[in-house]
Amino acid sequence: MILVNFKIYKETFGDGALKMAEICQKVMKKTGVKIIPIVSALDAVRIKEKLGIDVYLQAVDSVNDGAKTGFISPFQAKELKIEGTLINHSEHKIKPGSIKNILKNWPKGFKSVVCVSTLGQADGWAKNIKPDMIAYEPKEFIGNSEKSVASEKPEIIKKIVEKYGKIPVLVGAGIHSKEDVSVSLKLGAKGILISSFIIKAKDPEKELNEITLAF
Repeated sequence: MILVNFKIYKETFGDGALKMAEICQKVMKKTGVKIIPIVSALDAVRIKEKLGIDVYLQAVDSVNDGAKTGFISPFQAKELKIEGTLINHSEHKIKPGSIKNILKNWPKGFKSVVCVSTLGQADGWAKNIKPDMIAYEPKEFIGNSEKSVASEKPEIIKKIVEKYGKIPVLVGAGIHSKEDVSVSLKLGAKGILISSFIIKAKDPEKELNEITLAF
């Protein structure tokens, strides 16, 4: 599984987001590797309606029905056929207590991907939550095109995988090669969470095709 987070650049919202999602769909059909775009709430419904592929949101709020103007409800997202969301991404941090509250009131079948940036977080508050997936993304490697968590801290990937047992672990932060993906998968990860490597690439389709070879 590959989750591709569409950062908010001019090339990746509106028509740009749709074109990038089309690339994800094309590579997924060609390779058989599950690829899910992670987009803003403004782009998610359009991509879903146009392409019919799985789409995740970049964030949701801890709300259900009621006077909650401006918030994004996971229940509303599910009703609109969105499949899941990131929670606590490095660019959209949430307090640990809020994460627990969000997941206590959660629509059945709506996928939750909780991000952690350190082994300490996994040992601390994150051991008490039950998301559908955990994404490990140490902040020192985010956006790094030369070093990744897979090349520099592979032992931590193994520890995270062992710690969560049956909960699938995704690896992010600096992942930029087929080798990075191979290392992550060999250590027990079920997939990767990537962003800049694909979104900023001169040829995102080529790069996405390349890393799928690791699967």
